[in-house]
Amino acid sequence: MDHYIIDTVEFKVTQLDLFIRLLVACGIGLLLGLEREHSALVKKEHVFAGIRTFVLLALTGFTGAALHFLLSPWIFVMIMLAVMILTGISYWITSSKGDIGSTSELAALLTMLLGALTFVGYIEISLMITVIVLVILSSKMQLMNMIGRITQEEIYALVRFVVVALLIFPFLPNENYGPYEVINPREIGWVIILTSGIGFLGYLLMRILGANKGILLTGIVGGLVSSTMVTWVFSKKSKEEHALNSLYTSAILAACTIMVVRVFLWVFLFNKTLLIGLILPLSILFLTAAGATVYFYVLNKKDNKSETNLPLGKPLEMTNAILFGVLYVAILLVISFANEYLGNQGIFITSAIAGASDVDAISISISKMSVSTISVTTAQNAILIATLSNTIAKFAIALWASSKEMRKNILIGYGLIFAAAAVAFVVVNL
Repeated sequence: MDHYIIDTVEFKVTQLDLFIRLLVACGIGLLLGLEREHSALVKKEHVFAGIRTFVLLALTGFTGAALHFLLSPWIFVMIMLAVMILTGISYWITSSKGDIGSTSELAALLTMLLGALTFVGYIEISLMITVIVLVILSSKMQLMNMIGRITQEEIYALVRFVVVALLIFPFLPNENYGPYEVINPREIGWVIILTSGIGFLGYLLMRILGANKGILLTGIVGGLVSSTMVTWVFSKKSKEEHALNSLYTSAILAACTIMVVRVFLWVFLFNKTLLIGLILPLSILFLTAAGATVYFYVLNKKDNKSETNLPLGKPLEMTNAILFGVLYVAILLVISFANEYLGNQGIFITSAIAGASDVDAISISISKMSVSTISVTTAQNAILIATLSNTIAKFAIALWASSKEMRKNILIGYGLIFAAAAVAFVVVNL
């Protein structure tokens, strides 16, 4: 039987658990104090609290939480007030000297609370918060540089996205309307938020990392925004810098690989059951495209430091997002009509046409409708057809826009993908 060193009605803890929690609390104080003291030494500034003080603060919170259960809840409140007063006095002294920053003071108060949280037993939460605080504290210069590069348009884009996601979307009705009862405002809003959000994320990644930090990286990140755009840009670039044809090919195939990942994502979000039968075929496509990407990247590895620019466009295209929602509804209606009057053949034709321009909308539509309207096998084949149709469209763009020397690479890369697609169809229909 466990021996409890603290055994009350509200709280129990063994001696070993108490010792482990004490070490974790000390470790939290040590890490945060080390970061604060190192930061002060680098900047040659007066340190508000160093390693010893932060460890003591964590132990103060730990002890205060213990006294809360052993003696009185008011003891922890009084200790917290005392630390806040001491911290406030320190801030008043430093701010009177011109240093109005309060990061260290807030970190000190948080350290005390983390010590108390650790005593109660929420070690995982305490450590997660500690990691987040450490990242924030140690990233001051990087954050300042990043903020300094943010444009007014990007701020407005973020505000628009938050307004749509938090103020408009929650109030959309979750009911089916229209022909075939497939128009659901809440689902349409969710589709718009997801697709615009991924585009916004891709823009931010390219903005933070830099669009010219490497051709392959640009292809990977650009694939989140538009694999077709990546194909067009690098195909045109191949006519300007012939020596980088292999790297341009790797970027195009990387964007194609990310396209398969997007299909994975949409099917997972809108119909996990459908994904079970698509894991193997989509994995075949993904691994083939990724393998071709790596092959062409290694082929010209000596030049992998060469850089190029990819147009970022606008941070958040709400107009395009709304048009995507309209396209999504149109595809739902067309597929419902095709399913009723043309059967599976009509769905496959619709998937091929819709996939040529955008694989996201048709993937979402098919995934949603496979829940009740069309069979799982039909839905799986339709998604593969849309994916292949989108790949063919990019293949045609690359052949038309790329240099003569690069076309050989394109034929090899996409030839492997088409072969993988044939295997994927066989796997689905076994």
